Amino acid sequence: MRGAVISLGSTSSVMVAEAMKKYFDHVDMIQLKNIEVHLGKEAKVLYRGKELEKYDCVYAKGSFRYAQLLRSISSMLSKKVAYMPLPPFSYTIVHNKLLSHLVMEQHNIPMPNTYISPTVDAAKELLQIVNYPIVMKFPQGTQGKGVMFADSISSASSVLDALDSLNQPFLIQEYIETGGTDIRALVVGDKVVTAMQRTATAEEKRANIHAGGSGQAILLSRACINIALDTAKALQSDICGVDILEGPRGPVVIEANISPGLQGLQTCSTIDIADEIARFLFRKTEGKSAGVRKQAAADVMRDININQTASEEIISSLQLRGNKILLPEFVTNITGFDDRKEYTIKAKKDSLEIKKFDI
Repeated sequence: MRGAVISLGSTSSVMVAEAMKKYFDHVDMIQLKNIEVHLGKEAKVLYRGKELEKYDCVYAKGSFRYAQLLRSISSMLSKKVAYMPLPPFSYTIVHNKLLSHLVMEQHNIPMPNTYISPTVDAAKELLQIVNYPIVMKFPQGTQGKGVMFADSISSASSVLDALDSLNQPFLIQEYIETGGTDIRALVVGDKVVTAMQRTATAEEKRANIHAGGSGQAILLSRACINIALDTAKALQSDICGVDILEGPRGPVVIEANISPGLQGLQTCSTIDIADEIARFLFRKTEGKSAGVRKQAAADVMRDININQTASEEIISSLQLRGNKILLPEFVTNITGFDDRKEYTIKAKKDSLEIKKFDI
């Protein structure tokens, strides 16, 4: 089987691609920036000016800046590739905090209280009723970027004025006190393969590793495991990082990531994370490929049965058992021969004719 990782060439992507080589016959690393999608009558995906090769498994990932392109690529390949761990819609949904929060809300995933306001003026009215401190986020952004904190209405108003000048939408979310820690759980398929607790630096509230936070392995509670699995399922993403806060009211999800970094997780994990992902991709692809072959065979037999009353001319070898001729199964399906009925048989050199005997 052939596999490919489409990405921006991150270390995590290279780790997965190298691990996939243990299981797949051939694996390619494909640079996302060199892909074009052509729509219309001759719709196709091009890589460096040539049509993309055929693969059994494609793992496409990248930052929110490439969400539209990733969705286009995935949509084009979804009917040609046996298995892709992320559905097309996930790239534009999960890479947008607002849209992903809406999906999680529809699936009853516990989250901090979140407010969405169409204008700065309306947002300032919200500031009169929320409890402080609060978190203010841009819908798009990774590694903790675009996340701001305000501990009073005056500081929140100042942030809003700055956001207004940027002309960007934003979310207002309640702040969950966890002592500067959060949890990153990595879901692969139907299990959480590893998790770490991230701790922010003394001068920082964001616990992200890219924001200077530190990580250590953690044994998740059943509640955290369930919430991580439920989140990935709601977003229909077979490979998904889920960020969780364990607050006074129990665990809540603050974000999901379909392009999770592996380096931080790997430094505090005893398992080979890339290998876990690669083995999962192989097993799913193998299962999907077998399913496709089985369905194709079923479609052929269905088409034969639909046309069983028509005259068919088929080129086939014959099986002989002693002095008996064994006809292929599809011949029986076409003719509808029944061993409880009688038939007239006309045989001559290199020819055989069998017809139902009608009185």
